[in-house]
Amino acid sequence: MIGELLTTINEWIKGYGLLSEGWRTGIIVFALVFGTAFVAYVVSHIIRALENKFSKTRNIWDDALLHAARKPLVAFVWLQGVYWAAEVAHHYSKAEIFKANQKLLELGFIWIVVWVLLRMIKEAEQILVSPMKMKKPMDYTTVNAVSKLSRAVVIITAVLIVMQTLGYSISGVLAFGGVGGIAVGFAAKDLLANFFGGMIVHLDRPFKVGDWIRSPDRNIEGTVEHIGWRVTTIRTFDQRPLYVPNAAFTTIAVENPSRMYNRRIYETIGIRYADVSQMADIVSDIRSMLENHEEIETQRTLIVNFVAFNSSSLDIMVYTFTKTTEWVRFHEIKQDVLLRISEIIEGYGAEVAFPTRTLHLPDGVRLSGQDHGERGSGALEGEQSASGNGKESSERTSE
Repeated sequence: MIGELLTTINEWIKGYGLLSEGWRTGIIVFALVFGTAFVAYVVSHIIRALENKFSKTRNIWDDALLHAARKPLVAFVWLQGVYWAAEVAHHYSKAEIFKANQKLLELGFIWIVVWVLLRMIKEAEQILVSPMKMKKPMDYTTVNAVSKLSRAVVIITAVLIVMQTLGYSISGVLAFGGVGGIAVGFAAKDLLANFFGGMIVHLDRPFKVGDWIRSPDRNIEGTVEHIGWRVTTIRTFDQRPLYVPNAAFTTIAVENPSRMYNRRIYETIGIRYADVSQMADIVSDIRSMLENHEEIETQRTLIVNFVAFNSSSLDIMVYTFTKTTEWVRFHEIKQDVLLRISEIIEGYGAEVAFPTRTLHLPDGVRLSGQDHGERGSGALEGEQSASGNGKESSERTSE
């Protein structure tokens, strides 16, 4: 079709004896490129206008589709226009380089389709996790995993189609991949272990981005920043990044404090043996205080009991849970609870116990230190007196 059109235009220009063949070719190529630029400009503005129009509707997916397709459509216009210009140049010059026009057009079309799909996946990911666009946004970690998997499928499929277009046998490539995969598997077993470990993390979802996790088996604790296919990035509490290979999560226990329902206050408070008569009232008042505390979760286990005769104290166990799970707020509530317990103990004239030792002596027994102390005191006074007299005598002698 292009050849027939060019022959007609060329014969028409030649009939009027206008310009040489080289000039005619240049003018036609320039006209095609200029026309391509104009069409691309128009297409871009049309799609922008449609985006503005559809942004006012309730459907959010048409906006995503138009936004994902705008740049690839402009690229397609340019691809088609450049192809026609190259065909014109090939028609006149017969250069060997222009024989690849058809293959380049096919490869360019595949690239544009892949570009559209990748942009659409990205738009869908942003929509599904956005609380502004979804009433119930999906979990970011799950959406991110599905997005990565979808991109991988699109890219692998595109590579196979490109190889088929270039004349390679896909069956031969897959057979080679099966044999080579064994060798690669042995050489990169750690890499594959991390890859499948990442898949297990995405499927089982023991944690997600933003969770605070820790492991009793390893020195791992911090906030999850990113879950990749090879490593998971954790920001420790001293703000250092910690990169953990995903294979580690298949062999260690992981605790996720971010998913706790409440935080626990578990304290043992001792009072003096001299205050044993006040124990029942103190325990009762502490329990009543916790039951009426606005930040204590009374639906959970709440224990306040006298539990042990300790070496220096009578021990009271306080076991309860706060409503909040926030770390800073929890410590504020715990401080308030402990201060209220102190006030209750002081209100009964009792005291919080500390380690003490009492020595009982039989009647009539007197410590030798007491006599020594009295004598020592007298001796000291005598020494001071002698010292004073000696000083006075020395002063008189020198006179």
